[in-house]
Amino acid sequence: MDTPHAVQARGITKCFGDVVALDAVDLDVTQGQIHGLVGPNGAGKTTLLGLLLGLAVADGGRLEILGTPVERALAAPDDVAGFVDAPGLYPSLTARQNLAALAALRGLDTGATGSTGTAGAAGGTGATGGTAVDDVLAEVGLTDVADDKTRGFSLGMRQRLGLAAALLTRPRLLVLDEPSNGLDPAGKRHVHGVLTRLAADGTAVVLSSHRMDDLEALCSEVTILATGRVVFSGPLTKLAAENRELDYRLRTSDPETARRLAAATAGIRLVDDTGLGGLGLRKDPDVLVVRALVPALDQLVAEVVRSGVAVRELAPVVSPLEAAFLALTEHQEAGR
Repeated sequence: MDTPHAVQARGITKCFGDVVALDAVDLDVTQGQIHGLVGPNGAGKTTLLGLLLGLAVADGGRLEILGTPVERALAAPDDVAGFVDAPGLYPSLTARQNLAALAALRGLDTGATGSTGTAGAAGGTGATGGTAVDDVLAEVGLTDVADDKTRGFSLGMRQRLGLAAALLTRPRLLVLDEPSNGLDPAGKRHVHGVLTRLAADGTAVVLSSHRMDDLEALCSEVTILATGRVVFSGPLTKLAAENRELDYRLRTSDPETARRLAAATAGIRLVDDTGLGGLGLRKDPDVLVVRALVPALDQLVAEVVRSGVAVRELAPVVSPLEAAFLALTEHQEAGR
């Protein structure tokens, strides 16, 4: 049985004067899926997120959210919550007071249910009911600072409070713009855990981020935008399979033997690693950089191990998602 769609968009267009922000965009997000939205600055990601949150309306095309056609803007559909750019918060109020105020603005009981809705944030009333303010603060790990004023919050803490605000209604569709922005490693792991649990419970999450590691860790599918158009949409596994050769770092117990075997293996090319500094990686005499498709790389690893050489590290210099992102968006920009 097919999983119902949380989002189904066909041919969505949106213009701002002479600027085409979205050009015939299709998007499918199923319930219980974390779907990544990727693209360079100006690709149309924020515009698309705004349409999902009801902050704007498309000029053309068809958009259905949770099975309901979207025909008007300025109101998030029921069971949809999230934020674009950054969550809107009252700096003179505490974290708990911010959430209580957001709930009160919609006439909800702050002790039991709530909903989001500020400049830069949106949330529906939620057909399935809300949750206690203290519960969502605990869920995002902000209980210890619940009574601190948000003017002193770091960027990461503000992002987590924005997520808490979005969770007040237990939305069936959660739309987030750079939710890991400013988070330390512990905070990022905490937020990743929250999103993973929500998806496991059936919530659809649309997540825009420039952090490829976040997207690869969380998302089952991604949509890549460039100049307002979709250049790829589908599973990460398909993206990796369709990708060109990748550069890999290979660290072994015997670099010279590994180099000799690499030079003799079909489909393997040795790469000059002098440019690794531009990627934040120092040159290491024990590391060999090779360019290959996965089958050729597998063959090389087998040959290295057969020769009694230990493989201590094997990793792409640039992740498959980042490599595909660069290739696809650069091609689109060149043909613009």
